Parts: sequence; structure tokens; C-alpha cells
Amino acid sequence: MIDSLLSLEKVSVEFRAQTSLFRSVPIYALNDISLNLTPGETMAIVGESGSGKTTLGRVCLRLLEPTHGKITFAGENVSKMSSKDLKKMRRRAQAIFQDPFSSIDPFMTVRQIVEEPLIIHGYKNQPNTITNRTEIVEWALEEVKLGPTKTMLDKYPHTLSGGQRQRVAIARAIVLNPELIIADEPVSMIDASSRLELLYLLSEIQARHNTTFLYITHDIATTRHFSNRIAIMYMGHIVELGSTSHVIDNPLHPYTQSLLEAVPEPNPMNRFKMRGSSGGELPSIVNPPTGCHFHPRCDYFKPGQCDQIAPLQVVVKPGHLTMCHLWEKPTTNPRLPRQNDT
Repeated sequence: MIDSLLSLEKVSVEFRAQTSLFRSVPIYALNDISLNLTPGETMAIVGESGSGKTTLGRVCLRLLEPTHGKITFAGENVSKMSSKDLKKMRRRAQAIFQDPFSSIDPFMTVRQIVEEPLIIHGYKNQPNTITNRTEIVEWALEEVKLGPTKTMLDKYPHTLSGGQRQRVAIARAIVLNPELIIADEPVSMIDASSRLELLYLLSEIQARHNTTFLYITHDIATTRHFSNRIAIMYMGHIVELGSTSHVIDNPLHPYTQSLLEAVPEPNPMNRFKMRGSSGGELPSIVNPPTGCHFHPRCDYFKPGQCDQIAPLQVVVKPGHLTMCHLWEKPTTNPRLPRQNDT
């Protein structure tokens, strides 16, 4: 029994930014990321654009090379795998990409798109290989409720709606029956009316096959429907991590609070209420703020501390940690008030 299917230990990803003809500076897209996923779990990675969510998903599959740290999948060190072993690992770990309009080849039929992973990984069953592969493709299309399957097989992507294209992308990801799926904002390009439908579809697939999901999203509202735990990312750091219910009902980090304040609520009385939010945008990753990276946007900023000293991760309660100076002594700090409480 594997306690942890995917594990990251102090993983960092560094790039170099050219600031002049002869000078470059390091940029950390990920900085000392540590987390683990157990079989059958869904962890949501939440944050604004540019916080490092997609980089985290890509480095888990080693589509990007980690600069530092260790990545373990099913007890094997992914960071040191050969190309041959990496290909075997990717048969067990697949990805759903954000944009179904660019991640699917427009010159391939639905059959060819979903069948391609089977061909790449040498799936053969003698004597009638093609028929067997077609049956598997039809099974995958039935799993994502895209039918009638016989008529869908020979269609091209331009004849499908956005939701149907994303279902084809999901079918391509599950056709090998993987243990892990990296879902990079799988519903952000879909109509609002179809988002929950696709999330429930992924939940059904997970329940049937015990699939583990790393769900990357900027919409914290959808995580309540499709995650067991949430990791909040800001400028390459995990600033809060905990169970979905704890993070949403009792957010500890000011950045998490600002994300929750931005979620619209279906209450007509909200038009009379000022909603709090963090001002400004993400600082430049080339020249990040000193100390806590969030301090220029934080309502609880303490001069001389937040702008000078980088906060450490603090376990406030079992399974719920944050990276904020307000919680470095949790026994003497009360619950951080929500912005709309003040």
C-alpha cells in the first residue's frame, strides 16, 4: 500500500531573466514547494495568474525540469528517471490542459485524438489490434458521456462545441486508465453552465477508478465541489495549505481571504455591501518585494517585520498551515478577522 502517490520535497524551478547584454538574474517560478497526494485524493492548487500553478503541474510530470528538490511518484524518484522510465511513468500520469481549442490537433478526428496515447505507449492486442483500440476509445468516450460514440469517432474538432472538445481532452487523458491526472484549469474555457457538470463528471471518474487529481484553478469557488485539500499559491510559494472546508470556512492568510472575498455570492443584498479585495497586482517576479512577497497588498502589513523578514510556514492546527507573520505564534494570536467583518 503506497501512502503517498505523488510527493514533492522542497522543489524549486529557476529561470534566468536577461536584464542587460551581459547580466541576468534568477527568477524562481517555484520556491521550496513541498506537498504530497495520497491515492484517490484531489488537491486543488489555487492562485492568481503568474503564481506558479501551471509550472507546478508541469514539473510534476517533468515536462519542466526542477532546479532543486525531489519529486517522487509511486515510490520512484521522478527527478532522476531515464527517458525510458519517464515514458512508463507518464502512462500512469496524464494531463488535461486548459484550452481545448489549442491542445487538440484540428486535423485529427476524435478517434485519432483519443487513440494517440494508446499508439504512443505501444498498446497492442493480437490478433485484431485496431478493433481493440477502437473499443477502448469508445469506452473512454462513454466515460465522459460523449455520444453516441459511433457518430463521434469520425468528427473533427471544429464541428464540436467547447464543452465537447474538453470532454474529448478528458477522454484522451483517461484512455490509459492513469493513476494521476494533472487537470490544469479544465473548466476555465467552458461556459459557466457547463463547469459544474464537467467537475461532477471528473468526480464520477475518480469514484469509479480511484484516480488522483491535482486540480489547478484560479477560481477558489469551484474547489468546494471538487477537492479534498487546497494549496494557495502566491509568487511561487504555498502560503496556505489545508482541507477544503478549513481553508474556505476559516482562511488564515490575508491572500486567501482576498480570493474568497472576490467570489460572487447570489445574494441581491450584496449590491449594498462594499466587498474587500487586495489592491494592485502581483509584483514583478524579476524584482520581488523583500520579506513577505504579499506585504505591498496586505491590510495587516507591519513595517519592519513584513517588509524585512520572510515568513515561515506555521502549522496553526493539524493539517492546516500558513506562511504569515500573524500566525508565527498561534497560541497568542486570535483568529484573523475576515475583511468584511471590520
